[in-house]
Amino acid sequence: MNKLQFLNQFHHIRQIIPEHDFPLRELGRPAAVLIPIIEYPDCLKVLFTVRAAHLKHHGGQISFPGGKQELTDNDLIHTALRETHEEIGVEPSQVEIIGRLPRYRTVSRFEVVPYIGFIQSPVNLLLDDNEVAHTFEVPLNYLLDQNNHLIHWVKRKNEQYPIYFIPWQDKNIWGATAAFVRNLTNHFYI
Repeated sequence: MNKLQFLNQFHHIRQIIPEHDFPLRELGRPAAVLIPIIEYPDCLKVLFTVRAAHLKHHGGQISFPGGKQELTDNDLIHTALRETHEEIGVEPSQVEIIGRLPRYRTVSRFEVVPYIGFIQSPVNLLLDDNEVAHTFEVPLNYLLDQNNHLIHWVKRKNEQYPIYFIPWQDKNIWGATAAFVRNLTNHFYI
């Protein structure tokens, strides 16, 4: 899949039903992430971060660059781009935002808006080792194939909730990050 094929599938008029998120009793804290799609001459790959192990929340977990909205952020796009710059050193001018996915509420009481952005290769990353242990890339075609997704159902307060898993080599993408990917794939299945 190339960028044009991706855009033709992503920007459509069909209504996409988002994956189940965690129902919050009150408004969650606003947050945003960037789903960085690296554009190579022959393919598209999605960049993931592995959070530093010492972090209090979600240490060692796989995520997308992003975080909570700060008072100085103009909007949630600004949040996603600021956090991406802080965490992996990608300048906002290097990212072409092409859309967003539905807001996703998390058990940690955030309401996260995932933005999708294209970045031309080569990408020179400058990791903030206080936040990011390392990064890795997964071919977009692999992520878009729902046969590569696993779903585990959990019961919480008499309700069933899905937890998504996407195994890749020696890694396991799961939780909200996998749910963001799952929401993205819904644009490619009719």
